[in-house]
Amino acid sequence: MTFKHRIAVVLSTICLPWFVQAKDWQVQMLNYGDAGSMVFEPSYIHAQIGDTVTFVPTQSGHNAKSYVVPRDTKAWTSPINESYTLALQHEGVHLYYCPPHLMMGMIGVIQVGKANNLDTIESKYPRLRSKIALSPERADQIVANIQQ
Repeated sequence: MTFKHRIAVVLSTICLPWFVQAKDWQVQMLNYGDAGSMVFEPSYIHAQIGDTVTFVPTQSGHNAKSYVVPRDTKAWTSPINESYTLALQHEGVHLYYCPPHLMMGMIGVIQVGKANNLDTIESKYPRLRSKIALSPERADQIVANIQQ
């Protein structure tokens, strides 16, 4: 390989569009998982702008609904019992839950880059937590994963 070819390979690798390196995270919606009953697995994701998250209804009766989203992001709700892919386009934290199973603590967090909306999470999370009858401590542990 000539010097020019080596330079071309290095430059093309460095200049690859960000979407080529994006990751698709898979979140299973489960009746029972490693953390107990009615869970998202994984329940916490630290992703990057350009990644996607696909919610997979591994077991029936689940969907995901945003409670807090990053600035400049629209609220979202997945259809019940259907896969749903969320494109992560803005930095911040998504706090979401399964509407049929919120009282059982079925919540999750997607952090995209920095948690620049942590103030909103801190102000709104107590109201969401008050609706959890079973395993509120598990929900606290999920939210505690958020990194500043």
